[in-house]
Amino acid sequence: MLIDTHVHLNAHQYDEDLEEVIARARENGLEKMVVIGCDRPSIERTMELIEEYDDIYGVIGWHPVDAVDCTDEDLKWIEELSKHKKIVGIGETGLDYHWDKSPKDVQKELFRRQLALAKRVGLPIIIHNRESTEDCVEILKEENAQEIGGIMHAFSADEKTADEIIDMNFYVSLGGPVTFKNAQLPKDIAVHVPLDRLLVETDAPYLTPHPYRGKRNEPAHVKLVAEKIAELRDMSYEDLAAATTANAKRLYNI
Repeated sequence: MLIDTHVHLNAHQYDEDLEEVIARARENGLEKMVVIGCDRPSIERTMELIEEYDDIYGVIGWHPVDAVDCTDEDLKWIEELSKHKKIVGIGETGLDYHWDKSPKDVQKELFRRQLALAKRVGLPIIIHNRESTEDCVEILKEENAQEIGGIMHAFSADEKTADEIIDMNFYVSLGGPVTFKNAQLPKDIAVHVPLDRLLVETDAPYLTPHPYRGKRNEPAHVKLVAEKIAELRDMSYEDLAAATTANAKRLYNI
């Protein structure tokens, strides 16, 4: 059995066939799925999904790309919703220097505020890091993020960074790129990270693994990620699935 630790089933790409997508996930061995809500509409939809489906849990927060849109009221709302027993983390938050919608200083401030929020509610934090590794790690250190730990999702940094965040009580989560033919870095990370700190995800509908690259991703495809990591680590798929599932349950307390 597997757990997709990061999926956006609240996205409009699933409006027409959500039931079929969830059924395929279960058929492919998914025990649980963790849906990420990172703005008002997606958080609202996340709360609906965790009520409707026994095997769906939620993480809620505010995405760094949209940091300029986040208000004090939004953060209070997230903190209140986080009391729900099926909300298992805060995020995704962090930094994104690829897009320029939100200035870096605004992103950093919101990142720090969500770290503080996560500490108050006692939940792990899920980090989005795009082209911002140095600043991300620095803020995690300055804010003593090891007190709560969490996940660096869709990990795209190097082995040194992996070691740094693991030392801060974080997990490394890998998705579709580990299956890409010419993507050596995630393959190296898949072997380098200690098994007890490794997670699998889809980030669906994004980052679709080979051989479906270019099409909409879905949680059933997390099996392809797990199979590739097992191959890279020269271990059985069953053992890899058991380990990453145990890790996800431990982190998310589910």
